[in-house]
Parts: sequence; C-alpha cells; structure tokens
Amino acid sequence: MPQVDAALFARLERFYDGVPRFAARVEDFDTLVLFIGSSDAYPLYARPALRSEKTPSAADITAVRQRQRDIGAPEAFEWVHETSPDLLAVARSAGLSVLEAPLMVLDPEALPSITDDEFVSVRLMAPEDPSFAHDVSIRGAVAAVSFTHAGTATGPVGASARDAALTPLSAGSLALHRRRAAQGRAASALAEVKNPTDPEVSGVVGSGMFQREGDVAEIVGVATLPAARHRGVARAITATLARHALDSGAGLVFLSAASDDVARMYARLGFRRAGTACIAEPAVPAPQAP
Repeated sequence: MPQVDAALFARLERFYDGVPRFAARVEDFDTLVLFIGSSDAYPLYARPALRSEKTPSAADITAVRQRQRDIGAPEAFEWVHETSPDLLAVARSAGLSVLEAPLMVLDPEALPSITDDEFVSVRLMAPEDPSFAHDVSIRGAVAAVSFTHAGTATGPVGASARDAALTPLSAGSLALHRRRAAQGRAASALAEVKNPTDPEVSGVVGSGMFQREGDVAEIVGVATLPAARHRGVARAITATLARHALDSGAGLVFLSAASDDVARMYARLGFRRAGTACIAEPAVPAPQAP
C-alpha cells in the first residue's frame, strides 16, 4: 500500500462531505453525520463528521442505525480507512458487515486515448436532449440488473431483464437529475451495442456516471449487463467518463472498485490504488415490523 497522502485524503473527505449536500438534509450525531435524501434523491448514508477528531463509537453507530430505520432509510455507512482507521473494528463490533473496496486515483498521464470499438459505442447523456428522461431510466435499469448479478462473470441475463427493470421517473427525480447534470455536478454515459446479433446483447448494455464537487470527480455505478461482460464495455465507459471529467476541469478523478478483479481493469486505465473505501451495512438485516 502506498504511503498515506494526508493532503489527498483531506481533499477526499471534503468531497465526501460536500457532494451529498446538494440533494439531502443533514442530521448531526456528533461523531457521525447522516445524509437523508428526499424521495427524489438517491438513497444516502452516514459517515464520520468532517471536523470530528473522535472515532465513532458502537453506540453512535447504533443510534444512527435506529434513526435510519425510523425514517425508512438504508442502514448504510461509508468512510475511508486511512482517514478513520479505528472505525473498521468498531463498525464490525456494532453488527455491520464492511466491504473494503480499493480506492483508486487516476493518473491523468496514464489514461489511454479513447478509440473506436467494434462492439460498443459510448455516448454522454445531455440534460437538454429530448431522450434524457428515458436515458436516466435505462441507466438505472442497467445498473439494477448488473448489481443484482454482481461480479464480473458473464451470464444469459441481458436486454430482457433490463427492459423489465425500467421504471418511469417522477417529475421531481427527473428535475433533480437535470439540475445536477446542467450544473456539472454529474455526468452519465451509456454504452450501446453497434451490431447486435443476439437479442439479449442489444441496445444499451452498460452505464455509468461521475459525481462532482468542486474540482473532484468520483466515477460511480459503472455497470454491464452479464450477457455483455468481458467485451470491454466497462473499460470504455470508465475511460469516457474519466476523459470527460478531466476535460471539464476536474483536477482529481477517483473511484472505488468493487473487488480486486475490477481494480485490475481500472489499473489498465491509469487508476492507482491510494487507499481503502469502507462501505458498511448490517451483517444481519433488521427484522421487519409486523
């Protein structure tokens, strides 16, 4: 693991604290802050308070989890291990299961040029485009199917499952997506098959986006339908988003890889591991009310 870069992690902490505030209200739990999204926002999470010097306790985590249950929010927590190194053990003692994801920062000089691909073409979504509402819906459907069938393995699940997962956007949700995109706070990409020969590998087969705060951009939600995996789709999406982020003024581009296998793909695009992003949820789901 590279030596900890204190300035880098301070910059990331400001990003993590700032980016959800655009569409959330914030509740302060002393050592933790809980970001609560509206019905039109993405489900959000709790994370260590930006200016707190204390490690959250198991009791702090339990209090936030109770609040999340009370309001019907996911019991989700996120933090960077290098910034809060003692929190991992505390979180596990409080009943959370923690994914330790490689946190990777882009070396802009190592990002390869984007070249034409025989299999897929990638386009950036534009908020002024008449197809924007449908594009947002299909981006979400691709992500839902991909993350339901997590990992890198190929499989038969493809366009049919994507189409079945399509859900219409509320007016408020669409307005939020448009506003974030128009203000440069987010950008999304869709990957489409050029010459489909298989009905399950046709149309939009991959999606992804970045979210931005100041000059820091995080690439998130890169997804490929199982039927289209191992064809360079995720690579093409990530490279397109990274180049767009740089071209639009981002000075730092980063992401968190779901696994070491995924991290190796990102490494080929110029991303270098800088730390560990911790993503936690209950080890045992909370019982449902009768």
